[in-house]
Order: sequence, then structure tokens, then C-alpha cells
Amino acid sequence: MAHLEILDGHADHIPQLRAVLDSIALFPAEMLPELMAPCLAGEADALWLTVLRDGRATGFCYARAEALTEGTWNMLALGVAASAQRSGLGARLVGALEERLRAKGARLLIVDTSGTAAFAPTRSFYEACGYHQEARIRDFWAEGDDKITFRKALPLDTSGQTTNAHPAR
Repeated sequence: MAHLEILDGHADHIPQLRAVLDSIALFPAEMLPELMAPCLAGEADALWLTVLRDGRATGFCYARAEALTEGTWNMLALGVAASAQRSGLGARLVGALEERLRAKGARLLIVDTSGTAAFAPTRSFYEACGYHQEARIRDFWAEGDDKITFRKALPLDTSGQTTNAHPAR
């Protein structure tokens, strides 16, 4: 069984995360240092998580606080190396993100994705993680490519323990 760790993003992860991005083409790998910069600088309104599988960066999750809101965060990127997809790493990353955001006092997490048929597995993934479709903006990304926004409340349970269907342990 592989040894997994989910850690705050670190500059040392960048070369391996570039390889992850190259394997999934989520966004150009050249954008990685800029996207990670707020987290690496310790900004409280940004969170980057990296999953290490047997010591190698295999996936990541990035979220930022939404300006002018109280406790609303936006998951802007989630990626798992092509060779590790459908292994549960994505759900574990999302669970770890939710736990860290609860610890920061977040109350709501949103995520946007495409409404095209190619993104149907992505939408199913978010639904399986407990997210619900909240909005659709027609033709947002391009003609015929709607933006679908999912949301999930991040409450504490009554015992003071956080609730999470996908613990990152």
C-alpha cells in the first residue's frame, strides 16, 4: 500500500507538480509558480495542498477566500496525475481541503466546472463528494460551454468535531 501525505504546498513540490499538470493538461504548467505564490508567501486567504504518494507529488488542490464574503472559499484547481486518477486521491484532497477550511472558520466552499459532456465525470465527482449544483451560466466559458457552480456547506457538528465524508488520513 502506498504511503500518502497531504501537505501545505511548498516550492520544492513545483517540479513534480509540473509533471502532474503535463499529464492532465488542466492548465499550463508555466502558471504553477504564480498560482502557488500567495500560498508560499503565507497569505491567509489562499490554500494550496499537495498530496505525496510514496514521497512524490501526485496531486494538488488550490482554494482562495472569496473577496467581500464571510467565510466563503472557492476551490480553483484540483488535479491528480493521470496515472493515479480513480484511486481516491481526489476525494482525499477535497476532504483535506474542507478540514483545513473548517479550521480557518470557512462556512461555504464553491467550485466551478464546465457543463460540457467531457466534464460529466468531473460533475459526478463533485456530487459524490457531497457538492450540489447551485448555478449554471450559459455560454460562460465559450459558446455552448456553460459554467456550472457547485456548493457545499462546511458546518461543525454539534460535538465540536468537523464533519467530513472523505477524511484525509
